[in-house]
Amino acid sequence: MSEQTMDAAAATVAERPQTARTVQPPAGQPGRGRKAFDGTLNVFSHAFLVVWGLLTALPLLWVVLSSFKDDAEILGDPWGLPSALRFDNFARAWTHGNIGQYFVNTGIVLAGSLTLTMLLGATAAYALARYKFLGSRLVYFVFVGGMMFPVVLAFVPLFKIVGGVGLRDTLPGLMLIYTAYSLPFTVFFLTAFFRTLPDAVAEAAYIDGCGPFRTFFRVMLPMAKPGLISVGIFNFLGHWNQYLLPVVLITSDEKQVLAQGLANLAISEGYRGDYSRLFAGLTLAMLPVLVVYAVFQRQVQSGLTAGQMK
Repeated sequence: MSEQTMDAAAATVAERPQTARTVQPPAGQPGRGRKAFDGTLNVFSHAFLVVWGLLTALPLLWVVLSSFKDDAEILGDPWGLPSALRFDNFARAWTHGNIGQYFVNTGIVLAGSLTLTMLLGATAAYALARYKFLGSRLVYFVFVGGMMFPVVLAFVPLFKIVGGVGLRDTLPGLMLIYTAYSLPFTVFFLTAFFRTLPDAVAEAAYIDGCGPFRTFFRVMLPMAKPGLISVGIFNFLGHWNQYLLPVVLITSDEKQVLAQGLANLAISEGYRGDYSRLFAGLTLAMLPVLVVYAVFQRQVQSGLTAGQMK
């Protein structure tokens, strides 16, 4: 190739417009493709959350609206609005459906079981998280292993043991069973939470003259308030919706809890055709759960994220 040809080729390349040059985004800033992917992901996640919310909220709204209708409206126009607010449905469910007695029994059982669960669970979790002793890891894994044991497999020995000590068909017996059933998750949750608390605070309490029990109840336990509220809400929901254990352990009608009572109400009112009283009873059973979650939702979220922020 001659020198004139090489010079002409070089001049042609130099004069060619640089249209195919790739522009790299500045360091630390996402490119156009990454932005498009994030936008698509946000749209998909928001659409999923909207669908999930509708699937959860619409059945609850339908039950609440049906509780204000009479039986003719429920059967004739199940998706329509009630023509009038019939509060007598709630009065009949509370009195004739024994919802009031089921509420009282459930409240007694939950008051005792939640108190024992939180007290014993927090104490055990604090000891396992802050003290190293022989067999501490084994005790911790025994608690964690309890979460993997299906409660159905324990029905036969549980029925015989509770009956052997005279606690079958009693509300205190149901409290103790609820407590034992909830302790594995409570200890697992609170052990992880207590490990996130700073050691300097406990050491300062010891220097100021606090003993182990005073340090736990006056210093460390108030600091674990978000975690205690979160696990307390979970235990409340679990105990409130518990059905299998009361069916096995409670046989007397006057000692049944709300889940048993609603199941019996659904069967009896289904045969009688009194659907308005049934929906009113279901609405009354849902209200405490919705109120508790609405009041403590911020504490639940802060308790779940507190361990990640530290």
